[in-house]
Amino acid sequence: MTKPLPTVTPNTWEFLRDAMIAPTGFREYDARWKYPDEINLPGITALGLGLGTQIRARGIEPVIAVGNDYRDYSLSIKNALILGLMQAGMAVKDIGPCLSPMAYFAQFHLDVPAVAMVTASHNPNGWTGVKMGFERPLTHGPDEMAELKGIVLEGRGRTHQGGTYEFVPGVREAYLDDLAADFKMTRKLRVVCATGNGTASAFAPELFERIGVEVIPSHNTLDYTFPHYNPNPEAMEMLHDMADTVRATGADFALGFDGDGDRCGVVDDEGEEIFADKVGVIMARDLSKIYPDSTFVADVKSTGLFASDPELIKNGVTADYWKTGHSHMKRRVKELGALAGFEKSGHYFLADPVGRGYDCGMRVAVEICKLMDRNPEMSMSDLRRALPVTYSTPTMSPWCADTEKYAVLDRIVERLVAKHEAGDLVAGRAIKEVVTVNGARVILDNGSWGLVRASSNTPNLVVVCESSDSEAEMRAIFADIDAVIRTEPDVGDYDQSI
Repeated sequence: MTKPLPTVTPNTWEFLRDAMIAPTGFREYDARWKYPDEINLPGITALGLGLGTQIRARGIEPVIAVGNDYRDYSLSIKNALILGLMQAGMAVKDIGPCLSPMAYFAQFHLDVPAVAMVTASHNPNGWTGVKMGFERPLTHGPDEMAELKGIVLEGRGRTHQGGTYEFVPGVREAYLDDLAADFKMTRKLRVVCATGNGTASAFAPELFERIGVEVIPSHNTLDYTFPHYNPNPEAMEMLHDMADTVRATGADFALGFDGDGDRCGVVDDEGEEIFADKVGVIMARDLSKIYPDSTFVADVKSTGLFASDPELIKNGVTADYWKTGHSHMKRRVKELGALAGFEKSGHYFLADPVGRGYDCGMRVAVEICKLMDRNPEMSMSDLRRALPVTYSTPTMSPWCADTEKYAVLDRIVERLVAKHEAGDLVAGRAIKEVVTVNGARVILDNGSWGLVRASSNTPNLVVVCESSDSEAEMRAIFADIDAVIRTEPDVGDYDQSI
């Protein structure tokens, strides 16, 4: 295998012939590129050959489940990837168009060690990528990604005899059977099902009906142009649309799913958008009654309530704050034997006996419906109001180039740590500690906090703030954190702000 070229020039002879891969597409825990600006089809084939080589080098059985999300170019990408995997001597089980969690499910259902899911996740059209793994239920973390990047970019992929292809029908039906099982609602629920015309449109409405939930449809027709909004339940545009539909229909709540169905967003019966970390606390309260003394993992962007909520403390919960990112979180949940992991972006990792440990928006939806069934006298807004009040920002992402963001973040973290050491105040309060497991989470003396980290997937930093005191304090925390961020001229505008 020759080394792929680092730049891509569409509409050239070389573009159709030579593998071209922008190195920045290899992220911490998956691979993502703008297509065809940053990778071409021969580049995708080189990626498949590299992944197959990596699997063989580790002595893993060379069998892999492969699927693709519902975008107009994802099938072409998948076919190019499959070609590379087969060149590496892999036995490919093609499960067709699917959700990422359906691909993870296929590893168990078909009893195969490896998975490769062609998806741009919640990124807008024009992006593509691959989520992959070979130690179920885990996906590649930084070590595996660094190893794969080296194999691919250094041209160390090796061809091998024995590559085969098989299309495997029926996995979608088995996945839905597994999710619904024999559960049926005993209370009446009317739920807005928001899929943003993405892949979840082919799953969520049918799943809800099977468990006895009345579906209020919201953009449930498959349409890869995404005519209404990009399906991303962390984006305010989607959440506001869900809230409007709840108010217009009097629904019990809304559940929304991202482009590849591994995330879930919630809006309650009053049209209030509940960020996923708070939904996680609601779920943790419910699950810890059934499974006391459980451990829950939360990412560093999440609310401080996992550690401070009196109900969780009463139920013997141990809270563990860990690195943001679906691969980091899955691995941590498995390492600790945690019951679940919760990430503010809407990834939930429900482990045995609730789930299999991978992030599945459909599983979360079913478990939320079960939670509501176990609390028939409570509305979603009742459950929200039962939590201690905190004031949180949405996830805000100022632009910062992939090539610069980690160096920029290092300097910002240094300045924030220096503020702590100097006894400086943030929002007029003393800094209790600065947690640097993933960027800097600046925790104040009253438990309020502000976070800045680098996005693993896009050319951005990520900023989140929470106050246990007031909205004014939340805004003051953001202002003080942002003032440090603005000392870096390479940081651009926010995608959304307060």
